[in-house]
Amino acid sequence: MAPLAVLISLVCATLAAGAAGVRVELTRMHSGPGVTASQFVREALRRDMLRHNARRLAASDDGTVSAPTRMNSPSGIEEYLMTLAIGTPPVSYPAIVDTGSDLIWTQCAPCSDQCFKQPSPLYNPASSTTFGLLPCGSPLSMCEEAAAPGCSCPYNSYNQTYGKGWTAGVQGTETFTFGSTPADQTRVPNITFGCSNASSSGDWNGSSGLVGLGRGAVSLVSQLGAGRFSYCLTPFQDTNSTSTLLLGPSASLDGITGVGSTPFVASPEMGFSYYYLNLKGISLGTTALSIPPNAFSLKADGTGGLIIDSGTTITYLANTAYQRVRAAIVSLVTLPTSADGSAATGFDLCYALPSPTSAPPAMPSMTLHFDGADMVLPSDSYMMQDSGVWCLAMQNQTDGEVNILGNYQQQNLHILYDVRHETLSFAPAKCSTL
Repeated sequence: MAPLAVLISLVCATLAAGAAGVRVELTRMHSGPGVTASQFVREALRRDMLRHNARRLAASDDGTVSAPTRMNSPSGIEEYLMTLAIGTPPVSYPAIVDTGSDLIWTQCAPCSDQCFKQPSPLYNPASSTTFGLLPCGSPLSMCEEAAAPGCSCPYNSYNQTYGKGWTAGVQGTETFTFGSTPADQTRVPNITFGCSNASSSGDWNGSSGLVGLGRGAVSLVSQLGAGRFSYCLTPFQDTNSTSTLLLGPSASLDGITGVGSTPFVASPEMGFSYYYLNLKGISLGTTALSIPPNAFSLKADGTGGLIIDSGTTITYLANTAYQRVRAAIVSLVTLPTSADGSAATGFDLCYALPSPTSAPPAMPSMTLHFDGADMVLPSDSYMMQDSGVWCLAMQNQTDGEVNILGNYQQQNLHILYDVRHETLSFAPAKCSTL
C-alpha cells in the first residue's frame, strides 16, 4: 500500500455563545514508505490490543485513569495529528486526536528524564503570560482528592494511563490557538489542559501530546461547548483524497438522504468517555444471524456493550457473535482459505485469490442493526484485500468484553456525534468527494 497522508479539516463556527469560530487541520499518516497493507494490518492489530489492555485497566480497581490512544510505530504508521498552539506567545505542537479519551495535554518544561522525545519545542508555562494553575476544587479537576476538605490536591495532579505508556503532571489553564494560517486562526482562552512533566518513553514519535474528544468535562468538545462533531472517512485504499471532520454547528447531516439515528447508551462510570451504542443484531445479505440478544448488552458492572471508536482500526466482536459472522462468510465463499494470509495480516479468516490482481467475488452487504437505525456496510467495508489475499476485517474477543466498531467499518459513512442530544446519526457517502 502506498503512503497515505490524509488531511482533515476541522471547522467550528460559533461553538458557544460569544465564542469565536475554530479551524484546525489534522494530518493522518495511514502508512509509511514501503509499508504494505499486510504490515499495516499487523501493526494496527497490535495497537488495537494495547487499547484493549488499557480498557481492562480502566475496569480494574488500581485507581489509574485509562485513556487508550494510538501511537506511532517503527513501521511508519502514524496517528490522527492535530497541529495547534498553546500559550502567549503561541508555541505550536502536534497532538494525537482521540475520541476515546478526554484530557488535552502536552509535555511541559522543565521535564524530567522520563519525558519522551518530541518533534516540537517543549512548552514552558513560565514563558507564557496566559498560563495559570487550575484552581483548587475546580469541577474540571482530575484529582479525586481535590474536592476533599482542605483540598489535598492543590495542584490538581494527574497520572493518565494509555494503551502503551503514561503521562503525569498538573492541570492548568491556557490560551489555545487553532488554525493553520493567520486568516483562519482563533484564540480560545481559559482551556483546561494537562501540563505533563513526566511521561513514559513509549513509541510517541510524531506527537507532543494528545487532544481528547470524548464525553468527559475536560475534553475539547465539552470545553468548547461544541455539542456535536462529524467526520467522513475516505476509503483506506484511496491515497489521494482527504477526509473531513467538523466540530460545532457546521457538523450537520441536514439535506442528506438515507440518514439513520440511534441513541447513545448511558455509559457506566468507568467508561464515561466512550460513545456506547445499542447493537441489536447483524445480518449478512437478507439473512439475520442467530446471535444471542445479550451478546452486545452493556452490563450493570460496566462489562460488555459496544462503543464506536475512531482510534481502533477494525471491529472487535464478542466471540459468540464473531463466530456467527465468520460462519456466514465461510458459507458463501468458495475460495481456498489462506493460512499464510492469516499469518501475514493477523486476521483469523483469509482467502487466497487466484492472483494478486484478481478481484474478489461479489458479496452481500452486512447490516448492523442498531436501536432505531440500520448501518449497511458494503463488502469492502468488512473484507480487506491485499496482494492476492482477501480477509475478514474483524476479530473476536472474549465474551463479556466491550465490542468495538472500528474505523475500517466506518469508511464512506458520514457520521455525526450529537453529544448534546445523545444521538449518533450516519448516512452512506462518497467521502472522497466531500
